[in-house]
Amino acid sequence: MTAIYTEDSIRTLDWKEHIQKRPGMYIGKLGDGSSQDDGIYVLLKEVMDNSIDEFMMGFGKVIDIEMTNNYVKVRDFGRGVPLGKLKDVASKMNTGAKYDSKAFKKSVGLNGVGIKAVNALSESFKIEAFREGEVKSIEFENGTVVNEQDIQKTAEKNGTQTTFVPNRDIFGDYHYIEEYVVSLIKNYVYLNTGLTIKLNGEKYSSKNGLLDLLEENMSTDGIYPIIHLKGEDIEVAITHGSQYGEEYYSFTNGQHTTHGGTHLAAFREALVKTIRDFYKKDFDPSDIRTSIVAAVSIKVEEPVFESQTKTKLGSKNIGPNGPSIRNFIGDFLKNELDNYLHRNSEVAESLQRKIIESEKERKAISGIKKLAKQRAKKASLHNKKLRDCRVHFNSNSENKEETMIFITEGDSASGSITKSRNVNTQAVFSLKGKPLNTFGLTKKIVYENEEFNLLQAALNIEEGIENLRYNNVIIATDADVDGMHIRLLLITFFLQFFPDLVRNGHLYILQTPLFRVRNKKETHYCYSEEEKSKAIKKLKLNPEITRFKGLGEISPDEFKYFIDKDIRLDRVRLRREDAVKDLLEFYMGKNTPERQDFIVENLKIDVVD
Repeated sequence: MTAIYTEDSIRTLDWKEHIQKRPGMYIGKLGDGSSQDDGIYVLLKEVMDNSIDEFMMGFGKVIDIEMTNNYVKVRDFGRGVPLGKLKDVASKMNTGAKYDSKAFKKSVGLNGVGIKAVNALSESFKIEAFREGEVKSIEFENGTVVNEQDIQKTAEKNGTQTTFVPNRDIFGDYHYIEEYVVSLIKNYVYLNTGLTIKLNGEKYSSKNGLLDLLEENMSTDGIYPIIHLKGEDIEVAITHGSQYGEEYYSFTNGQHTTHGGTHLAAFREALVKTIRDFYKKDFDPSDIRTSIVAAVSIKVEEPVFESQTKTKLGSKNIGPNGPSIRNFIGDFLKNELDNYLHRNSEVAESLQRKIIESEKERKAISGIKKLAKQRAKKASLHNKKLRDCRVHFNSNSENKEETMIFITEGDSASGSITKSRNVNTQAVFSLKGKPLNTFGLTKKIVYENEEFNLLQAALNIEEGIENLRYNNVIIATDADVDGMHIRLLLITFFLQFFPDLVRNGHLYILQTPLFRVRNKKETHYCYSEEEKSKAIKKLKLNPEITRFKGLGEISPDEFKYFIDKDIRLDRVRLRREDAVKDLLEFYMGKNTPERQDFIVENLKIDVVD
């Protein structure tokens, strides 16, 4: 039957309907709060950005946040939204003061959408503006006004208060993780010295900006004191650690650009040129940047980002009449970093030793790398270790954020996932036996060991995670002792050689059901004993109970339920207090007696009747 296409087929969505039907256009992915880039954190950030912009313009040194698992209230003490425009600001697209560059010269939010997206995607939303002894308040439900009060007198200080509850019909059974919220808040205060943010009464502030940020986030001390440089509209902090890879924190107008952009590319390029000129040696860029930990923050007029969520800067220039970002950052480092190294000879000597050490290691494994690349290329042609997907992370596809690769153990498990996966976005890599314990080994092993060489090639991370082929790297092993051990060995590998893959939130553990409880009418998949007990009670009469001993026992027809929209993933996270070297030394080193004592002291025994 041919679909009828007439004038009646054409309809125009109002502002809130469009946001509700296409939330990804405005806040990226939805999620339930288990990942730091899930939509509920974007909603919080959109509200916070308005308050931060007020502070950057010189108004309001304190921001108060009250938060539970789903309720959020943000109160700033800026100028307050002009009362007569309060409804337009909250519910009229392309409306805001930030189009006026005199009012908000170097703002984060410039498109007049953010707060409207929060309103449309919240089951309840209330905005109050306090201005010169007067207050106006408007309440919404799912973007529709339900209560608008007339302007009244008030003794409250100037500012804006926004209260919202994200819509569970859109975000599902979500919850805010305090650790993620605190991380967001800390980034704000690092970039805005003099600002205090209070979360449920606890205060956060910073005196030393990006210097504090690096000290907070580095799991080990740098090999030389952090180089901290500040100029007009730019601030950088630089050191080198003992880890592999490169670790960056980049910001534009206070916005954490987690995917980098033109400013980060310019910084990496300028750093290499400045150091080459200082030492008068043509060092390889990879030798200069290996093990670097750096933060860069710039302020740009009318910034252009590559998506609504503002995670990657696309601007080429500092402003309409300003220099290019490339020249701006290049000139800054050429002057300030060069001067710093001339004034601090001990730091300059430590940095040079680090570069030379990296150069020696790179040359020592260059021959092995060449052979390893040839093996990986041959294996990708003739082996079945990698079942690729049609969309890749570095493509221009809209689905690149959804790409994932499952790292599985054995042919049976990989076979089940391969048959049930989404071939557009999901790839499968099959391990052969248990991986090597890489703790304490050099990067040479990455190329000499066939499994790790092929895994690195499949992920395309040899030159760093910028070219990571899949956004989500998922360890999918059995929920038994052997499976847990393989998980640990893989995590050790990534932490040892590619810690930024973990630190940037790309590594996950796949959760699969332990039990299937069913009768003729219903089937329940249970991930714990508690879920199993609830399913048994619900089904009542003699349900059939199956205990899955391994992923290979789950049929492809069933597996599709666990890796589709209801996929359960646990992100592998690193916190400041997680000293990677100490963690790996304890769990993967040779301290057997201490580890045995730990196991005995923390052993849990389940008693089965």
